[in-house]
Amino acid sequence: MILNGPPYGTELSYNGLRLAMALKKESPELTVNVFLLGDAVSCAVSGQKTADGYYNLERMIRALVIKKVTIKYCGTCLDARGLREESLVTGAERGTMSDLAKWTSESDKVVTF
Repeated sequence: MILNGPPYGTELSYNGLRLAMALKKESPELTVNVFLLGDAVSCAVSGQKTADGYYNLERMIRALVIKKVTIKYCGTCLDARGLREESLVTGAERGTMSDLAKWTSESDKVVTF
């Protein structure tokens, strides 16, 4: 799964993470990988504070990591936004375009948001 959208302002990344959660719920043995690209790297920033009743992408990513979903973020995209790896959710990993290419070539399906 490839997420491109910002964490808030649109629901693209939110819906992508919802789908990842639903896939793991329906088929726990299924391998689900999520690659955060472009503005989506901000979805993994720790310390997000959202209004009561509003979704929180940090919590969703933490829940997916616990369910053994591999979350990688584009290192180049992270660097371009001045974000530091230390500010991201524990369990998310720095990735490269080569990682994404490998996942894509090995996958039966690729979904983008």
